[in-house]
Amino acid sequence: MKIAIVTGASSGLGREFARQIPRLYRSLDEIWVAARRIERLEKLKEELSLPVRIFDGDLERDDIYMHMKCELERLIPDIRMLVNTAGLGKIGRCMSLDTKEQLDMVDVNIRALTRLTCLCLPYMSRGSRILQLASAAAFAPQPGFAVYAASKSYVYSFSRGIAVELKEKGIFVTAVCPGPVDTAFFAHAGGEAGSMKKSLRVPPEAVVRQALLDAAEGKEMSVYGGKMKIARLLSKILPDSLLTRIMGKINEQGDD
Repeated sequence: MKIAIVTGASSGLGREFARQIPRLYRSLDEIWVAARRIERLEKLKEELSLPVRIFDGDLERDDIYMHMKCELERLIPDIRMLVNTAGLGKIGRCMSLDTKEQLDMVDVNIRALTRLTCLCLPYMSRGSRILQLASAAAFAPQPGFAVYAASKSYVYSFSRGIAVELKEKGIFVTAVCPGPVDTAFFAHAGGEAGSMKKSLRVPPEAVVRQALLDAAEGKEMSVYGGKMKIARLLSKILPDSLLTRIMGKINEQGDD
């Protein structure tokens, strides 16, 4: 049985990945979706032509991993694609944000992604793809968004590292690094994006399509749009101290 697994599938980019994957990968038998809001997963199931297996639960708890582990051991599927989009973001300075909220970002963006990747790898084979949702925020430290950006830097580094490790097995890993996307992210993040970030927002459909095409070509990174590609280039050219100050000024706009 050939399957794809998508986390964070109840909304935003995760939901869009679940919608688009069956269109590009027609040999799949099932798509497994994971998120906390089961009612949204049930609605998604009705929208997709591909059979959907639902794993509802909090990625900060053990239950959802045990459920998926049991199903993997029982069915022994061939995971053709794993898409880790589940994530948390909170806007604000480190001293002003609740400590638990910041640790939740670490748990979901780093620990959960790593745990699920390790759980799924034994069921992946030559030609399988892993897409890890990093962010353009991974390109530079982000005052006012520090923990989130740091967590996405981990995703980016982890993805590039295992991409080399898995290359001889024929398993491809793509770090997806979008800039601001037109989803409900900023509403859930507890703040509003500054005017510059608002102007940079792009549709989730385009980001996902580009990511899937880049993954199909075996690219190790997917960056949608010319502006974010320029941002990536600047992160390699500008001194870290200057880049960090610039990002701090941009993020301060959202506090006005």
